[in-house]
Amino acid sequence: MALGNVKTEFLESAMREGEMPSSIELEAQTAAAFASKTTTPLTTATLVRRKVSSGGGAAPTSSVHELLECPVCTNSMYPPIHQCPNGHTLCSSCKLRVHNRCPTCRYELGNIRCLALEKVAESLELPCRFQSLGCPDIFPYYSKLKHESQCTFRPYNCPYAGSECSVTGDIAWLVAHLRDEHKVDMHSGCTFNHRYVKSNPQEVENATWMLTVFNCFGQHFCLHFEAFQLGMAPVYMAFLRFMGDDNDAKNFSYSLEVGANGRKLIWQGVPRSIRDSHRKVRDSHDGLIIQRNMALFFSGGDRKELKLRVTGRIWKEQ
Repeated sequence: MALGNVKTEFLESAMREGEMPSSIELEAQTAAAFASKTTTPLTTATLVRRKVSSGGGAAPTSSVHELLECPVCTNSMYPPIHQCPNGHTLCSSCKLRVHNRCPTCRYELGNIRCLALEKVAESLELPCRFQSLGCPDIFPYYSKLKHESQCTFRPYNCPYAGSECSVTGDIAWLVAHLRDEHKVDMHSGCTFNHRYVKSNPQEVENATWMLTVFNCFGQHFCLHFEAFQLGMAPVYMAFLRFMGDDNDAKNFSYSLEVGANGRKLIWQGVPRSIRDSHRKVRDSHDGLIIQRNMALFFSGGDRKELKLRVTGRIWKEQ
């Protein structure tokens, strides 16, 4: 049966009932009916015209969006959208997770594509999922996912490096989270004097690190200092991250300095945004790196205890 014939049937039926569906609703109902008249019916497409409480109106966009929600992971589905012989749909990622068995009826899924539902998705325009956080934009369904991965309104990940903290939020919320949950030291000002002491500098199997948050120029910065294994040699590294987006981070610069006994190492750079993970910044070596032998030389004494003082400042580029 042709898709156009199904659409005509629905339109005639609606006219007989005295109701005229919207274009988006008509597309959704057409997709459902077309699938139901093939050998692979879309039985989950129960998109009959829904009434809103004010009476008579339709709420088609939200209904179609529900159709496009994967029942397994609850994320929006993108091509290829799969369906079982009974019409239950799910996304391609979850098809692998359920071992090719429909999670609803347990029938084998096979390789049936729900082309009708994919066609409906092409006609949709939806708001960014971060609309409640301030994003005003509307996108075609298939462009929405790419935008959301880069949306400047998306929440930030917790920058704490000492654990796999999965918390996300805006900057003000994360600052409070770092202070209250992770007990991070908070300082105001654009200069710092950071002292690091370690009784056994040979132990770097578990990266030891410290994090301090600075409030400077009305912005927040995270100072990281840690020890880790670089190849076969232990090293110490200090670097700064900006609590905000990369474009704003480029408005600032910082310097770090460590030294003793008439010697000095200086690093100058641009803080990285916390959009870049702590590990990504560390592994790119974008910061002040101190080899262990040099660090012990700076420590003085019998070289059995590490005593480093890292100083620095942050300034705003004109």
